[in-house]
Amino acid sequence: MDQLASHKSRTERTCDMLRDAIIRATYRPGEKLRIDQLGKVLDASSGAVREALSRLTAEGLVLAQPQRGFIVAPISRKELVDLTEVRIDIECRCLRDSIRHGDLDWEGRVLSLQHRLRALEEAISGEGSDRAARWHALHLQFHDELAAHCGNAWWKRLRQQLYMQSERYRRLSGPFDETRRDIAGEHDAIANAALARDADSAVEHMRLHLQRTTEILLDSTLPFSDA
Repeated sequence: MDQLASHKSRTERTCDMLRDAIIRATYRPGEKLRIDQLGKVLDASSGAVREALSRLTAEGLVLAQPQRGFIVAPISRKELVDLTEVRIDIECRCLRDSIRHGDLDWEGRVLSLQHRLRALEEAISGEGSDRAARWHALHLQFHDELAAHCGNAWWKRLRQQLYMQSERYRRLSGPFDETRRDIAGEHDAIANAALARDADSAVEHMRLHLQRTTEILLDSTLPFSDA
């Protein structure tokens, strides 16, 4: 039993590390993922790497090619547009339900994350720095917390998967074009409406926030396969 738990732990660690590397664009779309090389980089057995690649294939981050191994899943404009459409729907459902059920402790956590994100807003342009890494971690926590009190477990699972896919596109773009938007202001608008229990306003601000991100990405030099 201990050996089984240990194997599961090693595989999950390998999968988490590889997923994070793909989302952070350490491995670019279309790049070949060699099991032996990944084993050395991730300090993992070939079995753990192979299982991790299979899991990430199911998540849509990796593509298995018959007789040719694994590559990082390509990205496309159509996929980004479709992804954003579904994400807006699920994210807003989760947000609305979370606002309905959130308690005072939830309000405190949202408020804290809102202020901490704003304090690091200048770090967005310093991709690769420690402060940028903290901003990205807080950004994830902020969006997770807004949806934390959604009562539908399936919506929350779908939301996490869609967020992960969207984050890969966002991180591939490098530093954001801040001349075209006020990201901190967008986060404040969502949080303030949520804390005021104004679900309609919070959902609309969330929709605009996600749509603006996609518009910037579509206008960028990302390596879209259908460019």
